[in-house]
Amino acid sequence: MEHYREPEIATELGKINSCTKSVLAALVSIAIDKQIVPPPDTPISVFFPPLKEDQDQRKREITIHHLLTMTAGFNWTEFGGQNSFPNMTRNADWIKFVLAQPLSHTPGTEMNYNSGCSQLLSAILRECSGQDVAAFAEDQLFQPLGIESYRWDSDPQGIHTGGFGLYMMPEDMLKFGLLYLQEGRWRDQQLIHSDTVQKSTHPYVAATLPQKSFYGWHWWVSSFNAGTEQQPNEIPYYFALGFMGQHIIVVPSYELVAVITADKYKKGSPANVFGRFIVPTLLGR
Repeated sequence: MEHYREPEIATELGKINSCTKSVLAALVSIAIDKQIVPPPDTPISVFFPPLKEDQDQRKREITIHHLLTMTAGFNWTEFGGQNSFPNMTRNADWIKFVLAQPLSHTPGTEMNYNSGCSQLLSAILRECSGQDVAAFAEDQLFQPLGIESYRWDSDPQGIHTGGFGLYMMPEDMLKFGLLYLQEGRWRDQQLIHSDTVQKSTHPYVAATLPQKSFYGWHWWVSSFNAGTEQQPNEIPYYFALGFMGQHIIVVPSYELVAVITADKYKKGSPANVFGRFIVPTLLGR
């Protein structure tokens, strides 16, 4: 089923905001599978040597897995407060800015939503692959999925934005969700190992902002109740989430992928389309 407020939206490139993070996670997963990027428990100081000299020795413990789960421990305010995120985007060197942030938690102990972690992953992928991230995506993901039209922003050093800045059409967002529903398989190709898909969408850590649920490798993980209050039956699902209501939602037990994009003509908070309309339809309520 498809519905667009205006027919041309179906073929327009739309900014998917933080859904970009889940696409980046897929690329990192592919690179790990192909041994282009080292295992997730690898310290990121391998790629960023200044961390070895940092006064806070805990920074040496930060791993690729910590970046993927946003448990690196940086003192970071994505939303409001010190506004670390917009400060990063105004900085001449985003990578140096992120690495210079102090730690507020020991790595691996607490999730703190941080687009800086995504930018570090983008830099790691570029270094390991010898390609910019968009070129790697073209070869390893977009071409196999038949994604021909997209746009991807970069930072001042030419590193593609890991946490946002990817533009896609709704149909191509759906293809990406279907790839995960099919456990990394697309037609006759296994683009991502099925066990890596399982690792990516595992609820590693509880999260509160911007969504109260759990977090995997740059995927949100949650559940809805298909039973009653007296006899609950929690159905797990996972989703990519972008600012102003961009969603790619995968519900494996119902073989469902739902793509929801923001209404650029409407002001205010986006409606909870999944919770208010899709889930009741699935449950026949």
